[in-house]
Amino acid sequence: MATRVDPFREMDRLLTQVLASDRAAATMPMDLYRDGDHYVLHVDLPGADPGTIDVNVEDRTLTIRAERTARTEHDVQWLAKERPVGTYARQLTVGRGLALDRISATYADGVLTLTVPVAEEAKPRRIEVQHGATPTSIEAGAAAG
Repeated sequence: MATRVDPFREMDRLLTQVLASDRAAATMPMDLYRDGDHYVLHVDLPGADPGTIDVNVEDRTLTIRAERTARTEHDVQWLAKERPVGTYARQLTVGRGLALDRISATYADGVLTLTVPVAEEAKPRRIEVQHGATPTSIEAGAAAG
């Protein structure tokens, strides 16, 4: 039985593996949702040294950095080495209406969790409307309809 040899197939497979591991090292998968008066951000940082995690806010940019260092095993023969090492970094531009000075952060089981409160001035509030002699209450942010 004759088999067709494609010299580029193996090269393509190896290149895909290399590029995929580079992409994995440069990304931080995340989930973001709103829970009442807070936004919650979960960022996967498996294997990151907690001492290297840095979260900061400058103007409206939230920056998260962490590092996973390479294992330095001596006199071993690696059979597979797929876990990315290096510095992870992600920047998010956040909108107005958040209390960026009150962000809290925890790191457990390889997941960084940031809790970002909604600023007081951005929360819905009731505005009293005067009409003639009878005051009426309308909730701000309610859809007209």
